[in-house]
Amino acid sequence: MTDHLTKANINLFAILRNLEDLCAMEDETKLIVKDCNISIQFIVKNGPEAFLILKDGKCALQKGRKRCKIKLYFKNPEHLNKMFDGKANPILLKGFTKLGFLKKEFPKLVEKLTYYLKPTDQLLKDPKYLEINTYLTMFTAFNAMVQIANHDRLGKLNSSRIPDGVVAISILGGGPSIFITSKSGCLEVNNETDKPIRAYMSFANTNIANAILNNKVDTYSAIGGGELEIKGCIPMIDNLNKLLSQVPAYVR
Repeated sequence: MTDHLTKANINLFAILRNLEDLCAMEDETKLIVKDCNISIQFIVKNGPEAFLILKDGKCALQKGRKRCKIKLYFKNPEHLNKMFDGKANPILLKGFTKLGFLKKEFPKLVEKLTYYLKPTDQLLKDPKYLEINTYLTMFTAFNAMVQIANHDRLGKLNSSRIPDGVVAISILGGGPSIFITSKSGCLEVNNETDKPIRAYMSFANTNIANAILNNKVDTYSAIGGGELEIKGCIPMIDNLNKLLSQVPAYVR
């Protein structure tokens, strides 16, 4: 069972935030925002607020409110989720002179993001596509997991059982690392940390990470084969896995 508030947070802070990495990793996406200087405020009544900056070929997503050029308002979390599903439009409060960007460049960004998050076996034969899909899928899964831990009813129950500390999730052989911090039952995700690591989840390489994240290889088989290493505070990993099992209900 899913709820609209959790899904709204996932859509903004797990799905949309992928534009940050996609602009950094993929040249065509970078070109779309090469000459942009746009800031978009997402305001959801009784829900999350996010601020998207697109400037000089780079993208950044932040929480909260700032001065913006485009302001999009949503009546409730369900309204935002319907927009992400292509079934509703936002209410434009500011930025009528920027409609060209919303109708032209922004849909191209969404199309690119969808392309890299919806792999096929044929597309995954391209090493560059596989790399981008792996990284974005990893970031989506663990950012969505954090939103589930902090907002979903069952997610809160599972996250309350996670001991305080940091879990490092890494793709070895030059891949990225992300760090999940647990404190008093709440989770947050960061790209770096200066705190001690209590548990590790390490994928042997990008190919293995892609196969596991796309459910083509069973996690336990990967652990048994030495392709996925788990060590440290095992109760932290066990409860993170329970949260990860909820992600497919929200992200399809």
